[in-house]
Amino acid sequence: MSNTKVITVLHLIFLIVTPLTILLLPTSFFDEGITLCPSKRFFNFECLGCGMTRAIMHLVHFDFESAVYYNKLSLIVAPILGGYWTFWIIKTILKLRS
Repeated sequence: MSNTKVITVLHLIFLIVTPLTILLLPTSFFDEGITLCPSKRFFNFECLGCGMTRAIMHLVHFDFESAVYYNKLSLIVAPILGGYWTFWIIKTILKLRS
């Protein structure tokens, strides 16, 4: 097996394992801790992406009320992210077949 094929297989494994890992983590996994957002951290200003990780995590676990509380845009971003993620998986599978 060539190096390119090995890297592609590892990429496919990553694409499949990552969502499964997120599903297995508890809903509140990202709710605590320091913020990494530079605008919130340095300027005490919430940007449009603030709370998106927490909101997506709650959406994945069907906790819609908390997801909207953390970031209303997650209702738009989550389906787009899911579509792109599915596209990447299909693209990687097709790359392995050729």
